[in-house]
Amino acid sequence: MRVLLFTGKGGVGKTTTAAATAVLAARRGLKTLVLSTDPAHSLADALGLELGPEPSLVADGLLAMQVDGQRAFERSWRDVQDYLRSVLERAGVDALQADELTVLPGAEEVLALLELRRQAASGLYDVVVVDCAPTGETLRLLALPEALRWYVEKVFPGQRRVMKAVRPLLARVAAVPEDGVFEAVARLHGELTEVRDLLTAPTTSVRLVLTPEAVVVAEARRTLTSLALYGYRVDGLVANRVLPSSDDPWVAGWVEAQATQLEGIRRDAAPLPVLVAPYAAAEPVGPDKLLDFATRLYGVTDPLDVVSTEELMSVSRDADGFLLSLSLPLARLSEVDLARSGDDLVVTVAGHRRLLALPSALRRCDVAGARLVDGRLVVRFEPDPLLWRQP
Repeated sequence: MRVLLFTGKGGVGKTTTAAATAVLAARRGLKTLVLSTDPAHSLADALGLELGPEPSLVADGLLAMQVDGQRAFERSWRDVQDYLRSVLERAGVDALQADELTVLPGAEEVLALLELRRQAASGLYDVVVVDCAPTGETLRLLALPEALRWYVEKVFPGQRRVMKAVRPLLARVAAVPEDGVFEAVARLHGELTEVRDLLTAPTTSVRLVLTPEAVVVAEARRTLTSLALYGYRVDGLVANRVLPSSDDPWVAGWVEAQATQLEGIRRDAAPLPVLVAPYAAAEPVGPDKLLDFATRLYGVTDPLDVVSTEELMSVSRDADGFLLSLSLPLARLSEVDLARSGDDLVVTVAGHRRLLALPSALRRCDVAGARLVDGRLVVRFEPDPLLWRQP
């Protein structure tokens, strides 16, 4: 099954591009679902119809839905929320205020990914197209599964053992979490791990939508680096609202500025394709107009092709030790920071951090240096004589 996610800075046309791609896939005979995790509900506007929390038929072979983040939140976080509410109420917080304080900011959007997992696991579709939230929210959302993995594997077991030991002492004076609370966190961790497995599969990719403007292109460059850092495959970029040539001096100035930005992003993103969607005379709303948009955008190419075959992370061995290679397109060495934390390598790029669980061999090595080579971060590991034993 093919999963294709669209993201980009707000207002660049990512929802239109996602919907148009889904319409084209369905017209080519593939059973297609397009869903939106964006709370703005723009997917319904693009398709020109009402959408609900369950898939509804749009056209032959095409279904669409707007993910209900609140419902996903209640299914996966209710036990933990009930515990937090009881703690606040015992501390004297009004019940209504306690209820509001236990709704985690951004949790609905994050847990919307669980709906993607549920639909993908149904086996009903050949293609699932996802209209994601704007890039900032999307990056936080995609980073969560691995961050929660670290908490559950490193911190969670110790907390659970401590709470079992002190529960009899604290039960009279505090709201002590029962096993159901820990089980809810563990269940959420398992579900989000499955989400990450789905999103990092070879048949899943992200497509960045942008407009050829300096500010938008700069954000797209940073997003391309950040997605690679988190282990997500980008298979192309879409340049939307590209102006045609004109004799009008004012329009011609914009055309020249757009051409400069397009040239730069093509050079920097190579070998990824940069597809161009011309500025339309009217906004494409409804399946028929979306099909026209997609036909002009993709031409004779397959909109579901994954062109990037680059390995995002690899480990090799040389005479002195090991080399860990991580894809970081467009990153600058001044933006990269490395740290070792136990069995993890902490990689930070321009404010985005990822904890990489090191394989067994590298856990017994020291970091001996790092460099950027052709869009990849290469980290050298040398065996620690006190830990390393030759087989």
